Amino acid sequence: MRAIDAGILICLDCHQLNRQAPGPDGQPCSRCGAPVYRRRPNSLARTWALLITAAILYLPANLLPIMTVSSLGQGKPDTIMSGVITLMQHGMLPIAAVVFIASILVPTFKLVGLGLLLYSVQRRQPLSARQRVVMYRFIEFIGRWSMLDIFVIAILVAVVNFGRIASVEANLGAVAFASVVILTMLAAVTFDPRLIWDNTESDHDHE
Repeated sequence: MRAIDAGILICLDCHQLNRQAPGPDGQPCSRCGAPVYRRRPNSLARTWALLITAAILYLPANLLPIMTVSSLGQGKPDTIMSGVITLMQHGMLPIAAVVFIASILVPTFKLVGLGLLLYSVQRRQPLSARQRVVMYRFIEFIGRWSMLDIFVIAILVAVVNFGRIASVEANLGAVAFASVVILTMLAAVTFDPRLIWDNTESDHDHE
């Protein structure tokens, strides 16, 4: 039996368990006073909106230059992928691997993973609740590494500024990439994981 079936609601701010009161959804928490809902209002719609926006920005994030490294007045803008290739050509394979994983694989997995999770919950597709929970927790875990590229660029722009001798400049691709990361993080936050358990009976999780 789920907690909601027993009339128990959890506060998402302080995690206090509250007995469901009669009346409209959104009763105040008995501990902190925050609104307590059976499920987050419009969780799926908000998460879909954030996810679709992130997917649209994912194209310019990878196609536009993310930064320009100049040395002695010469330099060319690099996209994420061309930067990885440049690092590989200079023999810096470990750094190239980290950049590729953090900037290409992680955002792609988050977009695809969140999309599959939302579709599975909304359309009641044959994914068990256990599989959905593992996917959701993994998406939350890898989300913290998505900003690695942006942190590196921000540090380089602040530190490497020697005029015509050497400089690093952030480009529009960095803005688009940062937007993708932030939007996917917000999408993971707005998704209500309790929705995973709402159709467990149809997923045969009791078997």
